[in-house]
Amino acid sequence: MSDSLLRTPLYDLHLSLGGRMVPFAGYEMPVQYRAGVMAEHQHTRNAAGLFDVSHMGQAHLHARSGRVEDAALALERLVPADILSLKTGRQRYTQLTDGKGGILDDLMVSRLGDTLILVVNAACKDADLAHIATALGEDCTVEPLPDRALIALQGPRAGAVLARLAPASAEMRFMDVAAFEVAGVPCVASRSGYTGEDGFELGMAADAAVRVAEALLAEPEVAPAGLGARDSLRLEAGLCLYGSDIDRETTPVEGALEWSIQKTRRAGGARAGGFPGADIILGQIEGGVSRRRVGIAVEGRAPVRGGARLFADEAGTQPVGHVTSGAFGPTFGGPVAMGYVETAFAATGTPLFAELRGRYLPATVAALPFVAPGFKR
Repeated sequence: MSDSLLRTPLYDLHLSLGGRMVPFAGYEMPVQYRAGVMAEHQHTRNAAGLFDVSHMGQAHLHARSGRVEDAALALERLVPADILSLKTGRQRYTQLTDGKGGILDDLMVSRLGDTLILVVNAACKDADLAHIATALGEDCTVEPLPDRALIALQGPRAGAVLARLAPASAEMRFMDVAAFEVAGVPCVASRSGYTGEDGFELGMAADAAVRVAEALLAEPEVAPAGLGARDSLRLEAGLCLYGSDIDRETTPVEGALEWSIQKTRRAGGARAGGFPGADIILGQIEGGVSRRRVGIAVEGRAPVRGGARLFADEAGTQPVGHVTSGAFGPTFGGPVAMGYVETAFAATGTPLFAELRGRYLPATVAALPFVAPGFKR
């Protein structure tokens, strides 16, 4: 493993649990543990999996005026979501866009009291925070939080587990944010995650992360889970991976993410537009796009990976799109994928053919998610 790779505060714990470490977004991260990816995936779907997501970027956004409303309005200059209406104790998903409507990154924005908390992707975090600081510097300060860890507890038993250690968590609903102690450690928790299951993401001081993780792993329902299971879980949940399913060459509308753009920011809304690429993105909401991200179910057992071409005919003469992410879906019981197809072929149930090693496998445009979500509403 390269000496240039970073390590999260849970690195030694991963090794003690039998984690197989691989390079990911500049970090040494566990791709799986002794049980293996399939078992970790199913355990998360049926009980609770514990994921280290400390490689993600965390930051506070403060308005120089001291008013959180001013920070929210400033951030709206960079994202298409309605941040101003975000109530304390709530979280929202959005994207940083560029002048062409492309996605620089996707991120979570939380409000807790008078603070906005940002969580961005690991591979983009330095560029993201520099971009925000440069664009909003006159009005806001960006406070990176490199000494914070982040742990995700995911699965249908996650709520019961955390309620034993932090009774206040039982009152939370999907996308709620709250501060409380877990195993005596102050944490900021959001009831959210990247698996489609109920669960929590817990932020805490880096030097306390092992204590929290060990307390959670001591509960009988909890087992460690690595990047492999995280990928198959998020794919079944129809959730995008930045750099694969969305990037600077895709807009939120092409990526089927327009649900994250509230009416306030759309044409005719109280604060319509005003973010990079707004004319393009809002125009696409009104007028449509030439391609869309869709779910793809492939016949047989062989998964079709990112980059595979999609065709309208079995002979492979009419290309209509490509796969961006693919894997075997253990809960779905077959290969699952996402990709982009021409809009005329984007309707659920449309037959396609996916190229795999010179063959053209029958496939079907599938509704997302592949597995029904388990969020606590």
